[in-house]
This record gives sequence, C-alpha cells and structure tokens, in this order.
Amino acid sequence: MVDFLADNNLCGQAILRVVSRGNAIIAELLRLSEFIPSVFRLRDKAEQQKYGDIICDFSYFKGPDDYEGKLDSKSELQDLDEEFRENHIEILTRFYLAFESVHKYVFDLSRFLEDLNEGVYIQQTLETVLLNEDGKQLLCEALYLYGVMLLVIDHKIEGEVRERMLVSYYRYSAARSSSDSNLDDICKLLRSTGYSSQPGSKRPPNYPESYFQRVPINKTFISMVVGRLRSDDIYNQVSAYPLPEHRSTALGTQAALLYVILYFEPSTLHTQQAKMREIVDKYFPDNWVISIYMGITVNLIEAWEPYKAAKMALHYTLEQSNIKEQAGRYGTNVDCLRQQVQQFLKEGFLREEYVLDHIPKLLNCLRDCNVTIRWLMLHTADFVYDPNNKRLRQIKDQVLNDSKYSPKTLFQLLLDSAQFEFVLKEMFKQMLSEKQVKWESYQKEGSERMTELAEVFSGVKPLTRVEKNENLQAWFREISKQISSLNYDDSTAAGRKTVQLIQALEEVQEFHQLETNLQICQFLADTRRFLHQMIRTINIKEEVLITMQIIGDLSYAWQLIDSYTSIMQEGIRASPSMVTKLKATFLKLASALDLPLMRINQANSPDLLSVSQYYSGELVAYVRKVLQIIPESMFRSLAKIIKLQTHNVMEVPTRLDKDKLKDYAQLDARYEVAKFTHAISIFTEGILMMKTTLVGIIKVDPKQLLEDGIRKELVRKVALALHKGLSFNPKAKTSELMPKLKEMAATMDGFYRSFEYIQDYVSIYGLKIWQEEVSRIINYNVEQECNNFLRTKILDWQSMYQSTHIPIPKFQQADGSTFIGRLCGEILRITDPKMTCYIEQINTWYDMKTHQEVTNKQLFSEIQNSLGTFGLNGLDRLLCFMIVKELQIFLNMLHRSVLRDRAVMDTIKPFQNQLTPIEGIVANSSKVYSATVAKTQKIWPYYLDSILKVGQMQILRQQIANELSYSCKFDSKHLAAALENLNQALLADVEAHYQDPTLPYPKDNNTLLYEITSYMEAAGIHNPLSKIYITTRRLPYFPVVNFLFLISQLPKVQYVKNQGMVCKKNTDPIDWPPLVVGLVTLLKQFHSRYTEHFLALIGQFVRSTVEQSTTSQKIPEMPADAVAALMFLENYVHYTKLPRKVVEAHVPSFIFDEFRTIL
Repeated sequence: MVDFLADNNLCGQAILRVVSRGNAIIAELLRLSEFIPSVFRLRDKAEQQKYGDIICDFSYFKGPDDYEGKLDSKSELQDLDEEFRENHIEILTRFYLAFESVHKYVFDLSRFLEDLNEGVYIQQTLETVLLNEDGKQLLCEALYLYGVMLLVIDHKIEGEVRERMLVSYYRYSAARSSSDSNLDDICKLLRSTGYSSQPGSKRPPNYPESYFQRVPINKTFISMVVGRLRSDDIYNQVSAYPLPEHRSTALGTQAALLYVILYFEPSTLHTQQAKMREIVDKYFPDNWVISIYMGITVNLIEAWEPYKAAKMALHYTLEQSNIKEQAGRYGTNVDCLRQQVQQFLKEGFLREEYVLDHIPKLLNCLRDCNVTIRWLMLHTADFVYDPNNKRLRQIKDQVLNDSKYSPKTLFQLLLDSAQFEFVLKEMFKQMLSEKQVKWESYQKEGSERMTELAEVFSGVKPLTRVEKNENLQAWFREISKQISSLNYDDSTAAGRKTVQLIQALEEVQEFHQLETNLQICQFLADTRRFLHQMIRTINIKEEVLITMQIIGDLSYAWQLIDSYTSIMQEGIRASPSMVTKLKATFLKLASALDLPLMRINQANSPDLLSVSQYYSGELVAYVRKVLQIIPESMFRSLAKIIKLQTHNVMEVPTRLDKDKLKDYAQLDARYEVAKFTHAISIFTEGILMMKTTLVGIIKVDPKQLLEDGIRKELVRKVALALHKGLSFNPKAKTSELMPKLKEMAATMDGFYRSFEYIQDYVSIYGLKIWQEEVSRIINYNVEQECNNFLRTKILDWQSMYQSTHIPIPKFQQADGSTFIGRLCGEILRITDPKMTCYIEQINTWYDMKTHQEVTNKQLFSEIQNSLGTFGLNGLDRLLCFMIVKELQIFLNMLHRSVLRDRAVMDTIKPFQNQLTPIEGIVANSSKVYSATVAKTQKIWPYYLDSILKVGQMQILRQQIANELSYSCKFDSKHLAAALENLNQALLADVEAHYQDPTLPYPKDNNTLLYEITSYMEAAGIHNPLSKIYITTRRLPYFPVVNFLFLISQLPKVQYVKNQGMVCKKNTDPIDWPPLVVGLVTLLKQFHSRYTEHFLALIGQFVRSTVEQSTTSQKIPEMPADAVAALMFLENYVHYTKLPRKVVEAHVPSFIFDEFRTIL
C-alpha cells in the first residue's frame, strides 16, 4: 500500500490539508481574540449610551428594516454609524473571515467523508483509512480540531460579542448582497451559547454538546473514531513510557482527543457506563485535570458533572484513598528526583562514557521528572478548580496537603530537569554528528594495535624477551584484518562480530600465558577498550533523542507556566545568573510548538510561517515578561543612586583646600553609590549570559532583550510621571500650571540624569533611547488626543507609535483625556480671551478684572524644559486639530444662522446695495451701519466665540513657534541654518517653475515638501497665520458679514496709549489681539479677493465715518470707531506682513497721518 501521506495519495493529502488548516484556524482565533474592539462588549454606561443604538445582537434579524429606519431618522446616528464603520470594518472583516473558515472547515471535513463513502478515493474506505496508522491519527485529529475551534471561540470571544460583530459585519459589508455568501450558516453555527468564561458563571444546559451538533457530522464516523481512540494507542506513545504507572501520561494526547470528541457523541457520556468505565480505567485512573490544546486545561470533575455515566466512571479515580496515594507518591518523588538530577548536573559528571553506559537510567530519571512535574502542575493549578464549588475546593486542598506541594520546589525541579534534558540532548546531538568519525578512528586504532602485536611475535621487533611465534603472529594479523573489515553501515553484524573479537582477545591472553608480559597485556587491553568504544558508539541511536522529545513535552504548561512567573522573577532578583537555567526551560516550552506545526509542515502549507510566528511571538513575549524583572530591579537601584547623587554626594569643586578633602570624600555615600552601580552591572551580566537563542522561529538576542526591557521600564515610569504630574484642578484660584511644569521638569531631569549615568554600565546608547522613547510617548498621546477630532480613528494596533514589546500604557481618566490634552486644556483655560487681555509687545496675558499677570512667554520655556521639543511640537499639532475643528463648527454656524436665515439675508442684501459703489462714501453712514448691526445682533455672540477661540489658539501657536525657533538656533544652529537655506532654495525653485514651467518641480509622489514641512514645524521655522487649515467653497456675502461683525465689536474696545486696544467694560469682555488674529486666520482660508473686498469695506467705513464727523462737528475729532477700524488695519498689515499700500489704497494718507497724531 502506498504511504498514506505520500504526495500522490490523494486521500491522505486531502485529510492532511484539512487538519493542517484546522491548526492554522485555531492560531488565528487565538491571535484575533486579543484584538476584540472593547466597544463590542458595551461594558460601561458611556459606551452603551453612545453606541447602544448602532451595535446590535441577533435580535437585529427579527426586524432589520425597523432598525435601519430608526437609524435613518436621526442624522447624528447616521454620522456615528458611518464613523464606526470606517473605523472597524477592517478588523470586523478579519474576524468574519476567521469565523467563515471554521464553517468552511467542518463543511470540507463532511465533504471528505462523503467522498470517502462514495468511493472517490480508489481502494480507500473509512475502515481502511482507520486501519492505517497515519490515517486514523488524521481522522481523529480532524474531528478533535473542530471541537477545539468551537471551544476556543466560546472561551475567548463571548457569545454576545460574536453576535454583535457578525451583525455589524453583515450591515457594513457587501457580503450580504452576494448570493454565494454563507453568512446565515455562520450565524447559526456561532450564535451565542449562553456560556461565559467569567469565574462563578453557570454552565448552560446541554453545553457543549448542543453547540457541537449545530452542524451535523456523520454519526458512523464519530462512533468509529471513538472506538479507535478507546482501543488503540494511535500515536504509539506507550513505547516511550514502558512503566505501567506512566500509562496515563503516555496516552495524555489521546485522552485530550477523546475528551473533546465524546461531546459529539453525548449518549456515551450520559448512558454508556461500561464504555465510560473502560475509558476512565485506561486514560484517567490517576488524573482528572487534562490539557486539551496548547495549555487549555479542563477539570473532568466539573466538565463531566452533568453526565451520569461519565460521573460514575470517574468516581473510583476520585476516591479519597486514590487521591491520597497519587498525591503522596508524586509529592515524595519531587525531593528524590531533585537530588538525583542535581547529582547528574554536577560539573564533570555527565561524561560521554557515563552517558553511553547509562542511557536507560538517565531516560528513566527524565521520565519520572516529567511525569511528576506534569501531574503536580496540572492538579495544583488554581484556575482549574472553581473556588465557588465546595467539592472542588476539598479535592484541591487534599492534593496540596498530601503532596506537601511547594511551588518553589516544583519549579526548581522543572528548572533542573529542563537543564538536564538540554545538556543530554546537546551531548547526544554532538555524539550523533561525530558517530561515524569516532567509530572509524577506534577501528583504525584497534587494527593498528593488532598489526603491531603481530610484528612483535615475528621476532624481528626488538621488544624485551619475546620469542618468535609464527602462530600468534598470523593470528594477530587475522584479528587486525577482521577489525578492519567491520562495516559501519551494517551495525548489527558489526556489533555481533565486535563482541566475538573481544572474547577472542580475552581468551588469547589466558591460553598463551601472555599475562607475564605487561606491554603485550597493555596492547590487548587497549584494543579491547577500542572495540568496547566501537560498540558504545554504534549504539548511539536517534531513537533516544526522539524518546527525549516525547517525554520532554511541556505543551500542557503553555498557560500554566504563567503562575510560576513570580517565582522565576524572585530567583532572578536573588541570583541573575539563573537566567542561563531559565533558557533551558524556555527552550523546553518551545517544544510545545511541534504540536500545532507538525501537520502544517507535513502539508507544506503556506500557513507555517504565520502560525509559527504567532506561537513563537507569544513565547518570546512571555520570556520578555519574565526577564522584565531585570530592568525593574535596575531602575530600583537607579532611583537610589539618583537620590544619593542629588541629596548626599556633593560635587567636588575644581580647586579644593587640603583640610576640606575629608568632607568631600564622603566615603559612605560613595560606597553606597558604588554598591548599587555594581548591582546594576551584575543584572546586566545575568541577562547577557543567556546568549543568542532561537525560541521557535524567533531569534532572541539577550542584548536586545535587555535594551527593550530597559525601554519598557523607562516608558512605564515616564508615562506614569506625565500622567500623574500633568493633572490640573480647573477650580483652583491660581493656576497650578507653572508649579506643576517646574515639578515635571525636575522629574524628567532626574530620569534623564539617571539614564546618562547608567548607560556605560549597561552598554547602551542612553541619549538615543531617551529621545526615541520620550518622543514615542508624547506622539502617541497626541495621536490619541487628536482621535477626538478625526472621523477615522487611529486604533492602537494601527498606531506607528504603539508597540507590542514596549507598550505605552494607557491611563483611564474620567474625561478620557491624555496628559497632553489636559495640558492644552489648562493653557487654553488660563489664556481665555474673555477673561484675560493679551499684550503682544511683552507676550504676557493679564487678568481683565484684577489686572494681575496670568502668564507669559516663560510658560513655553517651561514646557520645553519638561516635555522637550517633542512636547511643544505635539502641543502645536493638537492646537492645529482644534483650530480645524473650530473653523468647521464656525462654517456650519455661518451656513445655519446667516446664509440660510431669511431674516438675516433680507437685512444684508439691501445693506450691500447701500454700500455700492465701494469706492464712494455712504451717506448718513452712522445710521446705515448702526441699523444693520442692530438687526443682526443675535448672530454675533456665536461668531465672536469662534473667532476669539481661533485667534487665541493661533497666538499660542506663534508663541510655540518662537520658543522652538529660539531653542533650535541655540541648541542646533547648523540644523536651523540648513533648514532655512533648504527652504529658501526650494521656494526659489518653485517660484522659478511657475514663471517658466519647463523648469523642474517636485513630482506628486515626491515627499520632499511634506517631509521638510514637518522638520520646519519642529524647528519653529513657520508662520501659523499663513497656514491653510480647511478647504472652503465660495460663500456669498462673506466679506460683508465679516465686516458687519467687525464694526459690531468696535464699540466694545477703546484705545489706551500705553496698552493699545483694550476692552471698555468688564461686563462685555473682548480681547483685541485674538479678535484680529482670528479674522486674519478666517480670511486666509478663502480666496484673496474676499480679503480685498473686506479691507475695501473697512476703508469705506473709515472714510464715511470721518466725513460725517467733519460735517457735524466744529472742531472735528476722529471718532472712536474710526480709530479702532484704523487700528485694525494697522494690526492686519502687521500680522499678515502685507505691504502698506494694500491698506492705503482704501484709506487716504491724510487720515492715516491724523490717526498717527492720536497714537
């Protein structure tokens, strides 16, 4: 019969592909379970209120039209729904494809069974496949993996969450319209079972058998698979465990298969007492906690509680005397085995000869260790016993007491046995690789000795007093030939012949009285030794390594091992060199990857890389978690060093009086610093002893591990400090901003100095790490804060700043804000244009009521000191987003309250007619202007709010740019100069291109302009007032509306000689600079002709007002409104850097001259 797994065996290849895909699907489900968007859980009230109307479970299918109609009736719900779709469709599609693959898997399995029954595969039937060793393994695994998939889905992705995700996918995707979509079947298979993995939750009735029967599977197939599993040792594991007490461990993998598959045939569990008794006697006579797949553990006492036959069958296993016997036996084994293994691990004990002579003894020791560790780890694990179940608590307590369980001792045994196993494996691998070379060298040596002896008896060789003996000479020559003729490839015959040769050499020594000559005896003894070595060497078989691989399996501890993390970390803290022993344990754990990868590998599936990457990644993440104690301990020592350096150790001056030398010596304090520094270097040494190791398919470099660990700890500490340090009380009478920033700067300086100090002892680039990580923390928080202004959010797994190895922690704040958002909010609060007055000449904000200084440009220097350039830059980016949002709100308000309001438009249209021609003078101007302003009074408060907010944020951006520019020129003048020159050169090229289009211009795919912009913003070489924030359409009457707004605000302000334009009444507060800057920014978003029109209207207003005042007054005095309007024009020119002639085109120069005399 053709090999079942051969490439040309269609039947074998078909089922192998199914099983291979099954393993890959489980890995994908486990991977995705870590990325469930929390919003689908609807845990807190805020989420329920916000998303409750757009996230629905399967109740949606009862009336989808009503549901969609409810959404369509509210525009805000439609917006939210659309935003939700954009943000989640990618991850929903990934989940849906995983769910679909489960359904496709069971469909393909059923089709394979149908094909098998219908004779599609020639000469193959279900019976013949089950008789084949590989065939029965694959058929059992195929059904078992389907069961595992269903259990994993229910355990990792709650039923309600699955339903909500499937409904959301159904609503958002195009799949529902395609005819070949099997979404209905997937929904039927994966609808909620009512099961919850939360501790203390009740198990639903008929669970999981009703869940397993949602897609019917051939009953004959199930019963034949169960029959095979009951009777056969399908994996031939018993040969690796010859002792009868190890039987249940040998059949552990098969027991897991049987446990899952029995749920497809629940009648056996309920009523077939004889069958269940047979199963328990064979698989569970001494154990009741099993691992079903990659560390997913099950307690049979709880799992089989609802099934009468199963529960009765398990009764004898759970008798008190049996539990006591098993727990006691394994408990006493621990100490004996530890002593035995430690003896083997002593330096120089495991020599090659010893190992070759004692293979069975060493393997027995390894078996005992692994069986003991397995039983105790599984049966003492906390999470397999429900604390609310009294019986389970009693059994657990009995196991703990009878086995005298100590997690530390058990872990020590695991550590030692892993090390022992690792050493043995390495020795065997080396011996196998050198096997032939050594055997041939021993053969040559033995043959040469015999030839030499033959020559001794020829009488020619001058050896002391040996008579010539032709018989012995011929005999030794023959023996030499016989040794040379031994064939390495035919090991059995060579072994038998070698034994005969050894006997012959012993006999010749006795019969010919050769003992009297010591040299001849020595030659014979050496030859016998070489022949012995040949026998030993030829007995080195790969089977030993395979057996070690089987008995060293640790896949059951894939999740359990986490409960020993604290013990590992304590051990490392006490003795960092323990890392080398842990390496062996991690490699032992890596062998668990063989289980899911074996079939994928056999099938040559492309999934091999992604699955092995997932499991290897999980394991490496665990290794990182364990070894994170090293950076944590280093930082603890570091904190003490910094404390000593800042408070105790005095700086030694460059010149020092002799009598003060003793005071500055401070030997005790310096000794403490040296002690902690030494501790840090010891930790570093500990992790570097691990050497580069391949964990699964991921290469782990200890130096990189250490650096990542240090980065992770730094990120944790800095992020926490920023979160705690930058929280403000908005009700505080005097702002906490400056004191908190000073405190923050001191904290950050402490971190910075400690990092600078540690770098040489740990051999890392301290400054590089510091800058990279602090910038990452700040940029990530800015990104999260900016998400509030984005429709398509950047989720954690999409963020370029977030990392799985070095995660930036997220802190829960009641308002959901980050430290950068709180800082920005506090700055905006204290510089509120309705509360403060900004004096531009000295860059200072004063309180309008008390006239006390609120803050000044020093604020931005403090932010630079505490958060660095990244902090200021991040703040700048956040303000940009806020300005965009504010301008969008403003435009919506303009459309709603002005352009679509008939009453307002009926006022503005005739007003515009009265103002034409714009070059002329408005007759009876004060009446015309004041009447129109009065009619439109209700819209200006909203208008003013938006303009002031935009202006305030623009002024802050200017201040940030000034601070960045100053620090860049001061700290890195070459960068500043290079950027300015490059900018000017680029602008010159762009201008040249527009004058002569044949000259070059950056192509669309060239990112140069985009990249240099971010550099220049970071260096403060930009003008926020010239930035375009939003794209706009043409708006009718826009200049007139803005002009009306301006003249409505002019009466509120007055000119004061030493302060400029200030607010007249505190009851109607307004700040002039934000008003001007806000209008400048607003007009900048539109075509320049609007600005032209706007300035022309102001010019007309000034001319008309001055004209009216000269006719009505005997000694004319310039009206206050005209002064304010001219002041606006002056400021407008100043902020926009426009040439003066732009303004002078609309206002005669004599008016400007008169205005200057007032100033």
